Amino acid sequence: MFKTGANLFTSGDFISHAGLPLKWKIECDAIRPEEWDCLAQMIMDYEKFPFKEVKGIPSGGLSLASSLDKYKSPDADDLVMVVDDVWTTGMSMREFVKDNYPEHLSAQVKKWVIFARRPPDDGTRALFTMPG
Repeated sequence: MFKTGANLFTSGDFISHAGLPLKWKIECDAIRPEEWDCLAQMIMDYEKFPFKEVKGIPSGGLSLASSLDKYKSPDADDLVMVVDDVWTTGMSMREFVKDNYPEHLSAQVKKWVIFARRPPDDGTRALFTMPG
């Protein structure tokens, strides 16, 4: 959800979803709806496989999933795109995929994030990746 006046990057003391201490945070609530649409378009410049469904990891991935919804293809195989805003350790992505897609279906899941605080290690793709 968009927060007027929020900064995309904030320094301070934060705790990640995985419980890690962080000295800065990427606050994607600062991204306006039209910017989410642009980020979705950017992903589609790189994603070549059609997908039937898009799921956002609550709560960070919901705005991106909403913007990607128009790119779904009803004729696609059962490929699902799972999205989130920021990858720090990958814990949210791994938990969401494990909880929602049985192991035999996990090969049919494409994973995307906007920002990766380190390069993802599970096949997740990121538009912007910080140095590892």
